[in-house]
Amino acid sequence: MKKKVVLAFSGGLDTSFCCIYLSQDRDLEVHSVIVNTGGFSEEELNAIEERAYALGVASHAVVDETENYYETCIKYLVFGNVLKNATYPLSVSAERISQATAIANYVKKIGADYVAHGSTGAGNDQVRFDMVFNILIPGVEIITPIRDLKLSREAEIEYLKTHGVEYSAEKARYSINKGIWGTSVGGKETLTSHDTLPEEAWPTQVSETEPRKIELIFAKGELVGIDGEALSPVHAIQKLQAIAQPYGIGRDIHVGDTIIGIKGRVGFEAAAPVIIIKAHHTLEKHTLTKWQLSWKDQLASFYGNWLHEGQFHDPVMRNMEAFLNDTQKTVSGKVFVQLNPYRFQVIGIESKHDLMSSKFGSYGEMNNAWSGEDVKGFSKIFGNQVMIYHKVNGNEG
Repeated sequence: MKKKVVLAFSGGLDTSFCCIYLSQDRDLEVHSVIVNTGGFSEEELNAIEERAYALGVASHAVVDETENYYETCIKYLVFGNVLKNATYPLSVSAERISQATAIANYVKKIGADYVAHGSTGAGNDQVRFDMVFNILIPGVEIITPIRDLKLSREAEIEYLKTHGVEYSAEKARYSINKGIWGTSVGGKETLTSHDTLPEEAWPTQVSETEPRKIELIFAKGELVGIDGEALSPVHAIQKLQAIAQPYGIGRDIHVGDTIIGIKGRVGFEAAAPVIIIKAHHTLEKHTLTKWQLSWKDQLASFYGNWLHEGQFHDPVMRNMEAFLNDTQKTVSGKVFVQLNPYRFQVIGIESKHDLMSSKFGSYGEMNNAWSGEDVKGFSKIFGNQVMIYHKVNGNEG
């Protein structure tokens, strides 16, 4: 009997190559699996399944991780207002961890001897997949044909052609990855430091031009409604994406430091994530104290970086999630947002937990909790030690 290999399959060029190579050149029984993290329609999943069987796999499976991905990961990215380098909502890096974990569980389920993925040797995904597999299925050998053979996309297309599989070079121009937390776009432009992606490279074309105001409803930090309609957080993200993406909101190019030590660029469109994070952060600024916000910023920065580098299964992540979860007790209310072509604006919030209450005063106008004399004394006490330092040290300080 042939040995089994589970292949992380997307239906794109790299994983199509892997299907043929693993069965023909390695003589393995290929079991493909796609992990849906909210980026595929039923029609797309059916087309990918047809392609897998056409490429000769022994079996193909779809694992839907959308809800679990939200509950175990996305929720905490929102709670932490995580934007890598103040730009990128970790659309792919977070998704890859969820996918790799699900694939490792599938390997154990069918008792496979090998696990394979189509990552190249130049990016972060190879590290993320390998790391999760080494942690969760350490006895299973990892096969990475594209990385090991150092193949160009042209070489992959030619290989498929020799095995009777046609793959359009035009289709291979852009690498697109869709998930509930955004879509990444890579192409020849993102390999440079100066080019930007052309309009036609973006998966969603701009079709909305009229300004629109929307009302986002949060409960304990989670988006649970839009314009008065109650929704589950996953459905709320999907609905907001459908509303805002046609405005061209959330398009950008992220420049970052890869895990393997080189700089990289990737385009992305993530209307819902960037709006949710900005709206959520605005609500937090009204409902949390100064030091809650300060410690959240510090922990969330580490959380996002550690997740980006594939370290989701480090137990320290569960510790930080507990903290982030606890901070959301009062982060409830409405956030008002205006959408415009290529941009959006958070207008304001309403919340019963709003600490900017007029009962205690108005900034720059008046206050009801203390007197001017109280402030005079407080100012002397608050600066007392620094005053002593300068008196003792004089100009030496």
